[in-house]
Amino acid sequence: MAWGPERAIGCVLYPAAEIVEPGVIRHVYGKKFPLGEPDGSKSARVSHLSEMMVAGGLEAPIRDNIRDEIWLKLWGNLCFNPISALTHATLDVITADPATRGLSRAMMLEAQAIAERFGVRFRVDVERRIDGAGAVGAHKTSMLQDLEAGRAMEIDPLLTVVQEMGRLVEQPTPMVDAVLGLIKQRERMAQAA
Repeated sequence: MAWGPERAIGCVLYPAAEIVEPGVIRHVYGKKFPLGEPDGSKSARVSHLSEMMVAGGLEAPIRDNIRDEIWLKLWGNLCFNPISALTHATLDVITADPATRGLSRAMMLEAQAIAERFGVRFRVDVERRIDGAGAVGAHKTSMLQDLEAGRAMEIDPLLTVVQEMGRLVEQPTPMVDAVLGLIKQRERMAQAA
């Protein structure tokens, strides 16, 4: 039996967390979980889920286009995750340092050009998105956590997919390409060690 998107409610997870040990997660920052129906409607079920999450102390705004929200999350993960894994820097350092902030901005602008070709609308600008990541503080991204723990990193879902979508719409991605090449090499070196 196939399950179509009409059976799902989209949710984007913004909290920063760390795996302390198997089965133990440490919450670092945030409690925002935007929700949305795949068709953009404000259904009774998504409203009910939002109400239950809010009653539990979480932020669960209902978005009329959950795909835009997914891109907003990807927009930051695309750059902050590999930069952190390559430099071992935390979010506060990446967003405050002019060089890594500039690289993040360049990668995000490449991704934005691609996303907009697919009809995505960003509700915040690049600088605000970078500042939001910096507000998390001295947090290690999931990719850096995975590298340090010897786990596979989420390279394809965070970078390769953006590169491939860029090729589909003939949008160049020189900064994404460069960082993708570097992080793949980093993963190969970690696996060989």
